[in-house]
Amino acid sequence: MIVIRQNVEHAQLYLRQAGDIALGIDWQQVERLVSRLVELRNRSGRLFLLGVGGSAANCSHAANDFRKIAGIEAYSPCDNVAELTARTNDDGWETVFEAWLRTSRANERDAVFVMSVGGGDAERGISVNIVRALDEAKRRGLAIYGIVGRDGGYTKRVGDEVVVIPTVDAAHVTAHTEAFQAVVWHCIVSHPALMAHEMKWESVENTSVPA
Repeated sequence: MIVIRQNVEHAQLYLRQAGDIALGIDWQQVERLVSRLVELRNRSGRLFLLGVGGSAANCSHAANDFRKIAGIEAYSPCDNVAELTARTNDDGWETVFEAWLRTSRANERDAVFVMSVGGGDAERGISVNIVRALDEAKRRGLAIYGIVGRDGGYTKRVGDEVVVIPTVDAAHVTAHTEAFQAVVWHCIVSHPALMAHEMKWESVENTSVPA
């Protein structure tokens, strides 16, 4: 009974914190990011999504949504496991994303979109591959967008439009940040200004005949 009671208390606290985070996100920042992504699509730019760990998985999901729902040409280097591991093995983990941007001939029409808890911190040796990728992106004139947690780290410092997920509990910052990356990007791709194709279940509901 004690374990069950503790689990219920944790769930109640976690979900209450999720509500606080949702209310604390800068929605105007999200709207500005949507506007930038509309501009990206209008100039036929590509969107390169960068992340590691759980954020890498989010990048894969988001790349699908930006392509299918928003009509933006989007890619995540983590989707090509062979290339990612070959570059890691031969040249080192810290270089994989910047090298991938070079090979992709990323240019000023394109943008990178970082999903990360800390946003990269070279001094502490955290997500240095993201830091080096952002330096490469700046050299090439790319716009820099992102959804990050904590203080945002390097991504927030150098980014053009970066949404920071508020920290309401330092013990859950990773779980909250990665969860709300999904909340924010789904908000973005479903925005009326950006959504180019209706999602499946919504289209089914809209075409159903009332009883």
